[in-house]
Amino acid sequence: MIRILIADDHPVVRTGLQGMLAGEGDFEVVGEARDGREAVEKADLLEPDVILMDLRMPVLDGVAATELIRTGRSESQVLILTTYDTDGDILRALDVGAVGCLLKDSPREELFRAVRAAARGESVLAPAVLSLVMSRMRAPAAETLSDREVEVLRLVARGASTRRRLGNSSSAKPP
Repeated sequence: MIRILIADDHPVVRTGLQGMLAGEGDFEVVGEARDGREAVEKADLLEPDVILMDLRMPVLDGVAATELIRTGRSESQVLILTTYDTDGDILRALDVGAVGCLLKDSPREELFRAVRAAARGESVLAPAVLSLVMSRMRAPAAETLSDREVEVLRLVARGASTRRRLGNSSSAKPP
């Protein structure tokens, strides 16, 4: 079973995700969080395999919550779910340790695949998010890429797909 924590400030989104995930036999939603602080607390308490994290939440945003979870003792993988495909916070979330990012309008089967991949520690990037990362790479030299952005781009250049683990360059092999 893949244990999942849903972190989103909108009750309708949490309920919708819970309902979608409940239909999959290998998923168990172990908790919900209404804000980033609650997500950090529940991640520590419940030890989920995957945290579906919204970026824009009260008290503590998704980036700060992701950073606290990933720098703590939690082994939970954080998968960002966002509405905005141009949000610079996506890049910050990847930089602080999110395993990937999907848009909230992704098809349910794509979400299911992403959760399973995240549970295995594999990176998952929606095509629009990959484009965002690539456009940052092409930005004027005055803007520098984060270490995580450089790592992701090197792996993509070597042929790693978004279905493979991008977190460890030594394990990524071209297709």
